[in-house]
Amino acid sequence: MAIIKRYEKNPVLTKDHVPYEVATVHNGAVVKHNDIYVMIFRAHRLNGRSVLGKAISDNGYDFKVDPVPFMTPATEGVFAEYEEYGIEDPRITFIDGEYLITYSAYSKHGVRIGLAKTRDFNTIERFSLITQADYRNVVIFPKKFNGFYARLDRPHSEINPWSIWISYSPDLRYWGDSKLIMKPVTYHWDEMKIGPGAPPIETKRGWLNIYHGVFPTMDGSVYRLGVALHELKDPSKIVAVADEWILQPEEIYEITGYVHNVVFCCAAVPENDGKVKIYWGGADTVMCVGTANIDDLVSLCLNKPRKPC
Repeated sequence: MAIIKRYEKNPVLTKDHVPYEVATVHNGAVVKHNDIYVMIFRAHRLNGRSVLGKAISDNGYDFKVDPVPFMTPATEGVFAEYEEYGIEDPRITFIDGEYLITYSAYSKHGVRIGLAKTRDFNTIERFSLITQADYRNVVIFPKKFNGFYARLDRPHSEINPWSIWISYSPDLRYWGDSKLIMKPVTYHWDEMKIGPGAPPIETKRGWLNIYHGVFPTMDGSVYRLGVALHELKDPSKIVAVADEWILQPEEIYEITGYVHNVVFCCAAVPENDGKVKIYWGGADTVMCVGTANIDDLVSLCLNKPRKPC
């Protein structure tokens, strides 16, 4: 039995739902703000470069898209140089009374991570570029540790397999004390590269980290989702990593699209009934959602573990 139950009306968001011209809608971050689900999604414009759109929903399934993009690449200031080729793959964390949005900023210099802030999703403040090139998949924990913010990220490296690192910051601007904490496993479903997906969820047994893993095949790479647990007080320590994936491309909207055989998660919203809504981009073309029991995901880590490195 599948650990994630797909919503029967997937995909929940496509380019046809967007009132401005785009080619794709995918890799959206989702949070609940004042009991309303807010999605900040990535969309390719017809020039091939990405912007971030916004959609809202009362139930987490039926979304309505704003008439204009939420964020477009900056055209002035320091951000303009590093967002020239587009902004992509947001994640959202609520902490200290505000929402932190991390996103990939593409330019001729490579990929850096931008950090923006909002309190209401009506106005947005670009705060800082918080990595050098090349970094992707930065997710910030929704709690401080010994007074420091913590994040998971995935730097690009040709020497070491693309792995998950942790870093800390006193002010969200300057990050350090970085440490590699989780690596792919040879000839495993995530052997090519891994990266953090949704911002971690606090549970009694640890921080639940939904991540993506990539396996190379003769027909290209396959993106799947997995799950890991980090220690509550020290998230640099891995409690367990589930040996099995929790989601793989199976439906036509995940197998076929702009990039085929992809499920890519940027968001998971825990609910009061012990379930979690998990959101993922299908084939870099549409947005999808499914539900799972948080306890089932935790149990998979603890009962069917593999080594984290």
